[in-house]
Amino acid sequence: MAPYFGLTGGWLTFWVSVACSTDMMLFGYDQGVFGGVVVTDDYLELMDLNRPSRTKLLGTITAIYDVGCFFGAIAAFSLGEMLGRKKTILLGTTIMSIGAILQIAAYGVPQMIVGRIVAGIGNGLNTATAPVWQAETSKAAWRGKLVVIEMILNIAGFSMSNWVTYGFSFAGGPVSWRMPLVLQFIFIFVLFATTPWLPESPRWLIAHGRVEEAEKIIADLEAKTVDDPWVVTESKEIQWAADFERENGMSWTDLLKGRTGAGNTCTIRRLILGAGTQAMQQLAGINVTSYYLPTVLVESVKLENSMARLLAACNSVSYLLFSLIGIPNVERWGRRKMMMYAAGMLSNVTLSSHPSQSMLSNSFQFSQTNSPTPAGQCFCYLMITILIRYSEILEESAATKVASASIAFFFLYYVFFGIGWQGVPWLYPTEINSLAYRTKGAALGTATNWILNFMVVEITPIGIQSLKWRFYIIWTIFNASFVPIVYLFYPETADRTLEDIDRLFRDDPHIFVFRDKDAISEKRPLKYEEHYENERRRNSSIISTNPEAMKQRLASMSKANEDGGWAHVEKV
Repeated sequence: MAPYFGLTGGWLTFWVSVACSTDMMLFGYDQGVFGGVVVTDDYLELMDLNRPSRTKLLGTITAIYDVGCFFGAIAAFSLGEMLGRKKTILLGTTIMSIGAILQIAAYGVPQMIVGRIVAGIGNGLNTATAPVWQAETSKAAWRGKLVVIEMILNIAGFSMSNWVTYGFSFAGGPVSWRMPLVLQFIFIFVLFATTPWLPESPRWLIAHGRVEEAEKIIADLEAKTVDDPWVVTESKEIQWAADFERENGMSWTDLLKGRTGAGNTCTIRRLILGAGTQAMQQLAGINVTSYYLPTVLVESVKLENSMARLLAACNSVSYLLFSLIGIPNVERWGRRKMMMYAAGMLSNVTLSSHPSQSMLSNSFQFSQTNSPTPAGQCFCYLMITILIRYSEILEESAATKVASASIAFFFLYYVFFGIGWQGVPWLYPTEINSLAYRTKGAALGTATNWILNFMVVEITPIGIQSLKWRFYIIWTIFNASFVPIVYLFYPETADRTLEDIDRLFRDDPHIFVFRDKDAISEKRPLKYEEHYENERRRNSSIISTNPEAMKQRLASMSKANEDGGWAHVEKV
């Protein structure tokens, strides 16, 4: 039988995307489902968590999942490179299955905590690996869109979990919270059914010396033959990048000691940039509401439990729909502008005159300006802070109206976040890091995300209870800082091959990248286009006149990297 059931080209990429997207959909479902569980009466009574004195424990049980995810992401540092992308995902999915069973069958806090940690370890492995697998098997023109689609399906999983927990809340009893936990096996079964027969990352294979196997996969992914000039050029570029990193890469021990190596690969800087996007995503305050939106609406806005669940479910649909804007624009606007636009669309959002109506009737127009304007996410949290502050000092009837107005800004916050900050922080670490550190960089970024996720989820219940309206000031300040950070320090990665980005850092760009046109352009710089076209023509002419010489040329690549840059082309 032909490999991959005879699938090649776009269809093969499609099925890799199905597996990666299912993995992220499971992540989104798990992220949202416990927000409905923690406000279920049967769960609170069974676990003895329905007393004010148990608020901290309630937060710990919810947040401990993120500790498991953190350690799973850390484990991906070594396991991801040792096992490969596919086997790491299969291992993570198996561990998640065990954790899910422990949670579903829990009748006490200890077992629930163990189940949360075990499931988290599996999810940490998966979320550190799936974006890398997707990025390394995709065309440069598709890479951003496909990873953003993954994260949109992450939102779809989150939305599904909100509607599932809302629907089962009417059932009452144990089924109201156990059945939503059972349904995550739908995603687990899809992963076990697709991942085993799909292709491994060709970049991982080349890095481990399996060049012929990698070239066959590159050809299959592009629906070309192995001796096609494009396939030969792509293989050569990856081999050279792998050899360069092998010669000039640094161990974790050397990196921690501050050594940078002779190859000028800017490893530490790239690791920090990748992890920084994940840190900013969590410090934006998204999981204040992702895990606890029903709780926030009950405690801060004073809604009834059923209405809070319904609004959380409706919000998840709005979040999903507006996140679709990111698919066509992640390549058009680029990664930098996507993040800055999310923090900069405030001036182009027209709100209706009555705040409580605006969540249904807002009209959105998106600026094409390059300059960041006042932060949208910051504005939303600022308005939430002000409205909840006044709801606490006004009379009951007026307080209810003011608090209800804040709902519009919870909805609006998700609009901004879904467009720019949902997908890019997961994409960026897979692009900005070199081949030798791509798995490590993605794992470090994911670990950063999860440890800060844990912090946010751990402090939210007690923060709302103790600080009340002041708690939201924290997220207002964090969001205000993101536009200048991205503008000053983050190079663009859109419309570049992963090897183009390696060249950018070998040229040692200034730390303040906003002054370098090649570093911030949304379009691929001309020098990279010219180099790649010259190589394709060279390989095409060699193949047509002397196929054996082409094989010798590829074999000599590992010996031609001592000078760095593009000098190896002439040496060979």
